[in-house]
Amino acid sequence: MPSTGPEVSPPERLPHAALDRNTRIPKARKIISLLGESRFRSARRVLEIGCGAGVITGILAQQGGSELEVHAVDVVDTRVEKDGYEFKLVDGTTLPYEDKFFDIVISNHVIEHVGEETDQRHHLQEIKRVLADSGIAYLAVPNRWRLVEPHFHLPLLSWFPHPVSDKYVKLLGRGTRYDCNPPSHSQALALFASAGLDAREMTIRAIHETLAIETGKRVANAFDRAMPDFVSHMFMPIMPTYVFLLTK
Repeated sequence: MPSTGPEVSPPERLPHAALDRNTRIPKARKIISLLGESRFRSARRVLEIGCGAGVITGILAQQGGSELEVHAVDVVDTRVEKDGYEFKLVDGTTLPYEDKFFDIVISNHVIEHVGEETDQRHHLQEIKRVLADSGIAYLAVPNRWRLVEPHFHLPLLSWFPHPVSDKYVKLLGRGTRYDCNPPSHSQALALFASAGLDAREMTIRAIHETLAIETGKRVANAFDRAMPDFVSHMFMPIMPTYVFLLTK
């Protein structure tokens, strides 16, 4: 039976979880495609940090054999899908697992919610700690410089210093403060390096996989022809979302 874990205090930052199952399914398919189905079949343990609705976690649990253990953590329990994996409530960025426990770790749009730079670095250090030496982590994060902030849906919200962003959120009636901290591309890479993780850029590949899943391979192939590597790298600083695969 899935575990609910210990009681924890309410988070200072909101989880902003997307709970619509239909939007989570293609996200799960993209994650599986980028990591490779064979990796899930050979994995013993998988962890999703910040599982939200639990839909992605449940789909990941279906990818492996009967021996695959799938775990999930979050600071609040907003799950609509609860079968097939073990769930624990956590308080902060510390993970309640042993060193080198997981073959795969998923951090999908979580790092911008955990706090400031020191908290984000600890989030990554914890991923490294619980990741097996031969393991791999998937991390996606919105770009600080995207035109429309994805959680509050306000133009340029993440561009401003937090005191200004807080007033912007209040003025538009979207809350009391801006509680997210998305990094830029260069900041994300610096965080990975400071946490001792090697990062493989997967952003353009992720766009291809998203197009293939949502519109078909013909559109995805047309995108590839229109965006050769040298062009895609020019646009990297303004991509709305970044995707990386992380290893020790």
